[in-house]
Amino acid sequence: MHIQRRRLAGEVVFALLLLASSLFLFWHSYKISGFSSYTSAGAYPMVTTAVMSISAIIILFQTLRIARVESAPGQSLLFQFYTQVTPTLIVVFALSIVGYMMLLEPLGFVISSYLFLVISMWLLGSRRLLINLLVSAAAIGFIYIVFQTIFSVAVPKGTLIQGLFK
Repeated sequence: MHIQRRRLAGEVVFALLLLASSLFLFWHSYKISGFSSYTSAGAYPMVTTAVMSISAIIILFQTLRIARVESAPGQSLLFQFYTQVTPTLIVVFALSIVGYMMLLEPLGFVISSYLFLVISMWLLGSRRLLINLLVSAAAIGFIYIVFQTIFSVAVPKGTLIQGLFK
């Protein structure tokens, strides 16, 4: 028995974004050193982004061939896209990632990562605050020790934190 799949709201837009980002990356990999030889600095990035671009074209054409899902009465394609592709949890989690990125410079790696982990655990369903606080502290402590001492990688200290201790 063969079940025919229907194209969901937003699939074509996603395939177009995939193609655009692949072509953008291909262009930037070409700008590294062009394609002067097989061993040039840009050769490997160009090959991988070319494969990405070709794959994105194939995905786009396959997506366009799939029959579109008909909207339910009273539901626009935009509403279907929102409910199927961007549920509230995904949007809130993406915003928390943006917040984390914005806090990295002022607060530094340790504090911003700790806050991000605690908030992420809560967003993903863990309502045990004490456990979230302890697991986040242990994870960040482990990561800090591994990167700072073993690999000697300097993690961002944070401009706000440095300003407090000067």
